[in-house]
Amino acid sequence: MVHFALSGLIPLAEGCGGGIRTPRLTRSRRERTSYPGLGGTACLIMDPECSRLLPALCAVLADPRQLVADDTCLEKLLDWFKTVTEAESSLQLLQDHPCLMELLSHVLKPQDVSPRVLSFALRLVGVFAAQENCFEYLQQGELLLGLFGESGAPGWAAWSIPSVRSGWIQGLCSLAHHPSALHFLADSGAVDTLFSLQGDPSLFVASAASQLLVHILALSMQGGAPGSPIPEAAAWPMCAQKIVNHVDESLHAKATPQVTQALNVLTTTFGRCHNPWTGVLWERLSPPVARLFERDPIPAVHALMDLLLSVARSPVLNFAACGLWEMLAHTLSRLSPTQAGPLALGTLKLQHCPQELRTQAFGVLLQPLACILKATTQAPGPPGLLDGTVGSLLTVDTLLASKSACVGLLCQTLAHLEELQMLPQCPSPWPQVHLLQAALTILHLCDGSADPSSSAGGRLCGTLGGCVRVQRAALDFLGTLSQGTSPLELVLEVFAVLLKTLESPESSPMVLKKAFQATLRWLQNPHKTPSSSDLSSDALLFLGELFPILQKRLCSPCWEVRDSVLEFLTHLIRHWGGQADFREALRSSEVPTLALQLLQDPESYVRASAVGAAGQLSSQGLQAAPASPENSQAQQGLLMDLMHILSTDSEGFPRRAVLRVFTDWLRDGHADVVRDTEWFVATVLQAVSRDLDWEVRVQGLELARVFLTQALGQPSLHCPYTVGLPRPSSPRPHLEFLQTLCRLPLFEFAFCALLDCDRPVAQKACDLLLFLRDKTVPCSSPREAGDSPNSASVEAALQRWREGEQAQPLGDLDPEAMLAILRALDLEGLQGRLAKSSDHVEKSPQSLLQDMLATVGVLEENEADCY
Repeated sequence: MVHFALSGLIPLAEGCGGGIRTPRLTRSRRERTSYPGLGGTACLIMDPECSRLLPALCAVLADPRQLVADDTCLEKLLDWFKTVTEAESSLQLLQDHPCLMELLSHVLKPQDVSPRVLSFALRLVGVFAAQENCFEYLQQGELLLGLFGESGAPGWAAWSIPSVRSGWIQGLCSLAHHPSALHFLADSGAVDTLFSLQGDPSLFVASAASQLLVHILALSMQGGAPGSPIPEAAAWPMCAQKIVNHVDESLHAKATPQVTQALNVLTTTFGRCHNPWTGVLWERLSPPVARLFERDPIPAVHALMDLLLSVARSPVLNFAACGLWEMLAHTLSRLSPTQAGPLALGTLKLQHCPQELRTQAFGVLLQPLACILKATTQAPGPPGLLDGTVGSLLTVDTLLASKSACVGLLCQTLAHLEELQMLPQCPSPWPQVHLLQAALTILHLCDGSADPSSSAGGRLCGTLGGCVRVQRAALDFLGTLSQGTSPLELVLEVFAVLLKTLESPESSPMVLKKAFQATLRWLQNPHKTPSSSDLSSDALLFLGELFPILQKRLCSPCWEVRDSVLEFLTHLIRHWGGQADFREALRSSEVPTLALQLLQDPESYVRASAVGAAGQLSSQGLQAAPASPENSQAQQGLLMDLMHILSTDSEGFPRRAVLRVFTDWLRDGHADVVRDTEWFVATVLQAVSRDLDWEVRVQGLELARVFLTQALGQPSLHCPYTVGLPRPSSPRPHLEFLQTLCRLPLFEFAFCALLDCDRPVAQKACDLLLFLRDKTVPCSSPREAGDSPNSASVEAALQRWREGEQAQPLGDLDPEAMLAILRALDLEGLQGRLAKSSDHVEKSPQSLLQDMLATVGVLEENEADCY
């Protein structure tokens, strides 16, 4: 969370008196300043003060004995130069500031420069050389060749440092934007260096090198006349030919890393470049790609699949003519089920995939589940599930090869099918029954209740028994299958399996959480009952057996289990708390009493969940009956318990939960709130105003907004169609409410929150006061603050704020004084400033340069603006 402090009050609205200072950011001597963006008109030019400071900064950067500012400052400095060169000529900038050329020339002696500055200078040269005239200027002095040529940076001792290599690549990427750069890249040996950097031990450097090769290839192929025929690859520009030939050679290499590098370049090319020349590129390189499938084993399988899917998504290729569909089909048949799963899912996501290929891909995804069903039943397998699949024997062997192979394949398959069912490209018809049977069988295998009739099934029981990872994946998939239409007998089996999982002492906390989530989804299943809002008789029977299990789980020694049960209970009550049969089943159990007891749980997460559950129970009238019905305080026992938590709980989670419950109660007209709304709001805001948790204060402001909305209505929209509606005759229709508002701490709380050190709180308070002003000030006379008969109290309040006493109470204010303060404040202006970053006042380039110089003691102490 970003913090900021306002040493003065927000400005007055235009035309209002009072010399109230504008907000100013205060920083301690040792607090660092960040400079995000450095945007704005003032930052786009090299102002005189920056020009004065730049020579000293360049001298510091060139001196290896000086401790240069951290990488963040250098990044911000580079961002500033980028904005300057976007608005001005880079050549003119270098000519007007010789110190920049001196710094860049000094980098040619790398032994005299720190690696951090070397990386910065390489990127800075690229920023300047992005403009072609500046590129030619730098090339005349052989600076570019000395930095980016084969005998330049790659020969430095500092080249062994990854940040220097990364800076070299980024500098090349910046300058590669015009034809002159292409000739330089072809002649300087830089492209060859990029080839070697593809295998760099730093993954960041290797990835950047591959992406830059794609950028250079795309730049080389620009410039053709629209509609002109695409030349053969042999007639392409020199840089493009060099890259394509290197990729071709790498595809024929025996070493897998080289093949992977080539495939990555092609994948990025087809993903980014959607020009006709990519068709010629694929025509040239598809034969060596196809020959990779003839190797045993197939090299770089994952990179190969990524390439095929990237090509298949290209909008400019003729897939039928280039043989892509045949290559995908061949690949699916050659890969093992574990390898083919991601490719099958990607194939099914394609928009224009032939139906035959879609059927093959779906069969690949179904193989492991078909194997499960075949191994655990006497029948050869449910008809239809194995149709169109191939290699089922291989799937059985893979499943039973080892526990890790079996677990990995099943989890991958279940996740893929779960994702596929939610997509528009979901195959139709969807084998709902068979998939549901497979998911239930897997859960039986995991909990040890399966009774397989074959040796393979017995081995599966031993492999999957107690496997939490597969159990979680199967429960996720089971919840997704609730969206389909299933026969009643299978739905009952689903409920039985879920009950057993929830009751089993072997179920881990995460498995229980997944089971609760799946249970909710099946109870909400719109296909099993005529009305999606009512519980079926079968579901009510299920709940009758579930509530005793919940009672047991609410007493679990594991806090994660207690927390999951409370969250599940809250969702249950929210959805079906108004249904009579559900209410009767819940009331006949001890669940409400146990849930309320957990308000005193030692774990804060559980207390927070208990607060939510208690709030739902009370909203639906399902809380446990008080011990003394004649005692009015006993009737409000829960309200006072929650007030106590809000005022005294040491953790923020329960207090936030209480505010959410109170806000819902106020919005829904809860009986305990309606009984004395003014006392309720005053008591809550009094506790919230002292809370140190910014999220609690934000939620308190939300509660205040709900209170105002209910009392005053929504903000006026000034709709032209309301012209003919009757207007209230009284100029002050809300005077009585305004008097009530002055008695409450709401206005004072919002006003103090306006200057909160946490920006979300101040933003929420500003929105609240804007709403209050828009609803009340138009109803009052248009007198300004100085014309109000209560201007003395207004001026006294504002004076205390001018003097920095923002925490002082405003004292007793009447409606006139409150309205006068609302009129006097420029809330729109503050709203705009709060939307900016907390350091927007001090993020100028001048401030950045001063801070960097201050770190090495070049400036006097009083010249540094943050030290």
